Amino acid sequence: AQHTPEKPQKFVWVSPPSPGQLHNYTTPTPQTQIPHPPPQNRCTGAPARSRNALADRLPGPVPAQRAARAGTRFLDSRAVPRYACRMAILGFHASHEQISPSRLLEDVVLAEQAGFDAAMCSDHIEPWSERQGHSGFAWSWLGSALARTELRFGVVTAPGQRYHPAILAHASATLADMYPGRLWVALGSGENMNEHITGEAWPPKDVRQRRLEECVSVIRRLHSGEEVTHRGLVTVERARIWDAPATPPPLIAPAVTIDTARRAAVWADGLVTINQPHEHLRNMLSAYRDAGGTGTATLQVHLSWAPTESKAIGIAMDQWKNNTFAPPVPWDLPTAAYFDAVGRDVGEESVRTSVNVSASTGEHAQWLQEYLELGFDEIYLHFVGQDQQPFIEAFAAKVLPELR
Repeated sequence: AQHTPEKPQKFVWVSPPSPGQLHNYTTPTPQTQIPHPPPQNRCTGAPARSRNALADRLPGPVPAQRAARAGTRFLDSRAVPRYACRMAILGFHASHEQISPSRLLEDVVLAEQAGFDAAMCSDHIEPWSERQGHSGFAWSWLGSALARTELRFGVVTAPGQRYHPAILAHASATLADMYPGRLWVALGSGENMNEHITGEAWPPKDVRQRRLEECVSVIRRLHSGEEVTHRGLVTVERARIWDAPATPPPLIAPAVTIDTARRAAVWADGLVTINQPHEHLRNMLSAYRDAGGTGTATLQVHLSWAPTESKAIGIAMDQWKNNTFAPPVPWDLPTAAYFDAVGRDVGEESVRTSVNVSASTGEHAQWLQEYLELGFDEIYLHFVGQDQQPFIEAFAAKVLPELR
């Protein structure tokens, strides 16, 4: 059976709404007394989130963030989005390739305190560039991150070569048992940069896709408590997860192409992709839904912000210029050194096609709003720099409130 991802509470979607035309909406009852009640949100009438989200970190009476977890959503009182009153999930992306695991743990704690709703992370053993210089083990880190925060987490990983599917089933089942409802797992066909370490041949894309689908079936069966024997592109012999989770984590399909999104509709509990041209994203969502795909639509947005435009583009050029190539290049290169070689002559114009670069928080807010209007339920912000604190603080104060 497929498992539909558990969606956080959302307000009613009306597209486009006319004044006073929200239907079937009931203002949630606060579970905790908030000192100095904030103003009403003009979209929903619900209490508004403080514009200084970082104030939630200060000692004293119960902060708005903790009260929100108890059952109340706090919305900003600024202008209503153009097309809808919608509580999207605005998350933080934790990039293991760029930041050490200990520092990244503190970054995600800060992101929660600043008002981000959720988090997701990569699962690499090799960075995209030697300039990035990190590759913490995602599964060790996730245990600490889930314990240190109350956020819901996703991880993008690949079964079949570096990870036997029973190992991923075991790891995800254990986290789902300890932190029920707080984990989703995106299962992709993999990248040679992470999978070559086994010494096995790197299969062509169609073989990797079939291998992935076998792994998905194995993982679902193991999550259900079944003893599994499977012989195909992967081999499993009498495997069983003895602590199968009561609620298995949703298995999400990562996709960058329309064909992959359409094919994933038969097995996925949701779709996750990265920022691309609007028409491509619109067609990808349509292909997934038209093929019967269900669950959340999630977007990871690569962005670069700094107080000046020159610093913002400088960060993107230093950290993310190797990520401008279309498949199959990012699927097939084996090491960071190869990526640095092919990315040596990449210019600013190419980087801006992959990274939303601006010194204006208002422009970033506008770009993010446009993605929401395409139909995405969750957006995870990946600031491509290595110093996350200025980004977290600036976006908590000036971007997140504009989207709530």
